[in-house]
Amino acid sequence: MAGGHYFRPRRGRPSPSRLIADHLRGVTVEFYVSGDVFSADEVDEGTRLLIEHARVPEEGTVLDMGCGYGAIGITLAKAHPRLRVVMVDVNPRAVALARRNVRHNRVEDRVTVLHGSLYEPLRGMRFDVILSNPPLAAGMETVLGIIRGAPRHLHPGGTLQLVMRKGWSRALEEMRKHFNHAEVMLRKKGYTLLYAAEPKTSTEKQ
Repeated sequence: MAGGHYFRPRRGRPSPSRLIADHLRGVTVEFYVSGDVFSADEVDEGTRLLIEHARVPEEGTVLDMGCGYGAIGITLAKAHPRLRVVMVDVNPRAVALARRNVRHNRVEDRVTVLHGSLYEPLRGMRFDVILSNPPLAAGMETVLGIIRGAPRHLHPGGTLQLVMRKGWSRALEEMRKHFNHAEVMLRKKGYTLLYAAEPKTSTEKQ
């Protein structure tokens, strides 16, 4: 599960950045990383699992919630050239790195990086898919906030997909309150990939 660096701004002088490379979902990607943003040595196992197994349309809109330096959103944009991606993080350093990585991977025509907490900078925006590797360090309330806010930002047939290491059963329980369908998609190397579809309307929740 992603660290709290995704959602907690850090103070002080930024750590120096360096470039890492990987091959994910059939494409080669390079990311500038630094010690003050989660997973600076390599793309972590949870993020890698979500990238490789996320169910996304060939054409549509994807939200990468708590994007860190942008591994999920950028890789999917490169692998699916007709996707449009929005990435959000509350950590200004993560946002700066993600924007740099968007340019470096040459997907700036289809990927937008926004700074803010959870859905705060996304008012009025809706997506086909919301993806997240939510932070254990930020607490379960942050995970629940991602789930509870998702229906307002998904198209009627949209999906929410989360990868978690701990607390996944509580997250799945919450998904079932807000979606007509929720399931464990995959479990691997201690991580659980959750999938929820068909967001409930306010009437259905009552």
